Amino acid sequence: MRSELFSAENLEKESAQPGLRLQNSKLLKAELNGEFMARTGSMVAYQGQVQFQALGSGGIGKFLKQKLTGEGVPLMRISGRGDVFLADRAADVHLIDLEQGDALSINGANVLAFDSSLQYDIKMVQGAGMFGGGLFNSVFTGQGKVAITCDGQPIVIPVQPNYPVFVDTDAIIGWSANLQTSIHRSQGLKSILKGGSGEMFQIVFNGQGYVIIQPSEGISGQSSSGTGGR
Repeated sequence: MRSELFSAENLEKESAQPGLRLQNSKLLKAELNGEFMARTGSMVAYQGQVQFQALGSGGIGKFLKQKLTGEGVPLMRISGRGDVFLADRAADVHLIDLEQGDALSINGANVLAFDSSLQYDIKMVQGAGMFGGGLFNSVFTGQGKVAITCDGQPIVIPVQPNYPVFVDTDAIIGWSANLQTSIHRSQGLKSILKGGSGEMFQIVFNGQGYVIIQPSEGISGQSSSGTGGR
């Protein structure tokens, strides 16, 4: 059997160490010897002795928060020994390493998987008021990896003191959780009554850290209604 399909670029990548790593830009591979958490329904293939356990939003507290806020990640615990491949509608996948003391706020719709060593909670987005497409986001702390999805190649914008960053609510993926957030209305009532430009509100980030955005109001995570309002 011959085909360019069987080139080294498309063959499964092997590693001697367990953990989360990219198979390619659309697929996450977990070389499993223990457990990790993943979005429900994201498994596309596996091999070995692997068990899947539905967790809802990750406990009764998070389940209630998800029902009240519309934010959160429908989770399953994946455990055992083997290889597991995950994806979400061919969205781009990126890995972020968190270290002790880090805190990352992520739109729950963009969370694909994370190490069980990380702590995860649903928290209010400070200063968002009743605008911004949602009041809550998923916050990760601790040490470990989290895999996020993005509709297209993302951009990471540094935020510097006295130089705020304004982001469309549908484009936001995540940000350094230490940043201060508020809502900016870019159009007056007169403009809104005339139909507006479609860019009514943005989240404003102040402080020092990073903001991650995607280049569209894309398909990744359409089933969730976190800060992105998708």
